[in-house]
Amino acid sequence: MTHPPPLDVTNRFVLDFARRFEERRPGARILDYGCGAGRLVHAALREGLSMEGTDVFYAGSRAREEATEAGLLGGAIHEMMEGRMPYASNSFDLIVNNQVMEHVEDLDAVLREIHRVLKPGGTLLSLFPAVDVFREGHIGIPFSHWMKKGSRFRFLYTWALRSLGLGTWKEQAPTCRQWAIDKLEWIDRFTVYRSRREIFATYDRYFSSTLIEERYIRYRLLDRPGREWVVKLLRLPLLTPLAKAVFRKLAFLVILSQKESR
Repeated sequence: MTHPPPLDVTNRFVLDFARRFEERRPGARILDYGCGAGRLVHAALREGLSMEGTDVFYAGSRAREEATEAGLLGGAIHEMMEGRMPYASNSFDLIVNNQVMEHVEDLDAVLREIHRVLKPGGTLLSLFPAVDVFREGHIGIPFSHWMKKGSRFRFLYTWALRSLGLGTWKEQAPTCRQWAIDKLEWIDRFTVYRSRREIFATYDRYFSSTLIEERYIRYRLLDRPGREWVVKLLRLPLLTPLAKAVFRKLAFLVILSQKESR
């Protein structure tokens, strides 16, 4: 098995959540839904957690190839077929998904399937952006996901901002113009942004859910030394809701959901 790159801070937060969950429920079976290349799964297994992963391996990434190269596919990671996970009902104590649900076309079908494989009383942790986030996180161009698909204004806007040095992407295009064409095509093809109201209406069909962005904000601040004083400030009554509101506009939702107990 090859060693993948270190986890980014968001995956480290999810791993920390899984670790703390397992401390409360020793031997808990954990699933990373939409695991991609399996970096989180690999890190969890190295820590002794019982984590598996599953993914549809959509055409917009090399995750399937990377999971195979890491020796995970067919072992700790299994591919989903026709939207169904290869696990029995009521199999997992905790299911996590990080930046996955904005790539899902049928959110209801996905949550229904997650509900099936989650044990009664089980927990679901979801991190992903709603449509009202300012910055489109996949290409790094603010508001590009708000504009009409295929519009010339959006293309010129994205091209201009890329020419000024904005935008992020691992695979670069030969020109800023081509970058704008390629990346707008990518988000149009592989992302589905929903309002918070729509997201929670769907989640509420299957789970009892709450937003826990303050946990992620605290974790991210403490991820680097010297920020303890900021965490203390966030304990002030007015600053916590303000920090959460700003975070949702700049990053994503952090949803903690619970399946009903029987």
